Amino acid sequence: MGSFIVKRILLAIPLLLIISFLTFVLINLSPLDPAVVVLQAQEVPQITDELIAQTKAELGMDRPFMIQYGKWLLACLQLDFGESYVTGNSVWSMIGPAFVNTLKLTLISSVFIILFSILLGVICAMREGRMMDKSVRGFSFLLTAIPSYWLAAMLIWYFSVKLDLLPTSGMDSPQSYILPVIVITVSYVGIYFRSVRSSMLNNLNEDYVLYARASGIPERKVTLHILRNSLQVSVSIFCMAIPIVLGSTVVIENVFAWPGLGRLSVRSILSRDFPIIQAYVLILAVTFVLFNTLSDIVNAALNPRLRKEFE
Repeated sequence: MGSFIVKRILLAIPLLLIISFLTFVLINLSPLDPAVVVLQAQEVPQITDELIAQTKAELGMDRPFMIQYGKWLLACLQLDFGESYVTGNSVWSMIGPAFVNTLKLTLISSVFIILFSILLGVICAMREGRMMDKSVRGFSFLLTAIPSYWLAAMLIWYFSVKLDLLPTSGMDSPQSYILPVIVITVSYVGIYFRSVRSSMLNNLNEDYVLYARASGIPERKVTLHILRNSLQVSVSIFCMAIPIVLGSTVVIENVFAWPGLGRLSVRSILSRDFPIIQAYVLILAVTFVLFNTLSDIVNAALNPRLRKEFE
């Protein structure tokens, strides 16, 4: 298992390098000159060619492309993403707290997504074709089709405006988490529980289930055994739930004025703050790679055959 983990991590390193290079290239392919963006943010009344050249020299933009990339990459490894073009503050000082706020919302939502997905998946699988199964699946399709911003607006109107029970925005108290977590959970449970249900149904028809029931093993123990085998198939999906939710909170954070990565990224895009945009894209990409690697490791731990195939 140790050699598998080392090999999987070593395979992720070239991918991370490619992602970092593409991130740097995409930002530099922008038709807007970063030096001009900096001067506009500083409210320079008249932008001349001399000022642009001076700004490029100060920011190191006049150096060869690969030297710029190498310097930027080494700085990123030290969590130094440069300075904001708009505020002049360190990018990490802005994106670090925002990342923590988004991560809190993501982890709490992911826990509820996984718990409800497993619960509903088991209930529907054990009652396949019955009214409960059809009702849950139909209701989940309906909720999945509802736009998250519309659902968020309806919840704010009812629970915050009409009933005055929960805050409308911000993260000043534990109650501030309730509505955003509900919206995120509802948006994804309808997708993930179907994976658990499908895997459970496949295992229900296996020979070991028939043998266990014929041997008189209690149905509760049989169900737990089926669930354990079924979750081996769903573990990759659940591992990727965290980065997927992390990267899709833009709408929710803007609706609920959540001081996280999504809200910061929208402001940065509108103000053309390239260093923050670069850091945002890089952090999300690295998160996806890391959790994909984690899912492979967890799968290999649960299924020894995967380790042998990798060797």
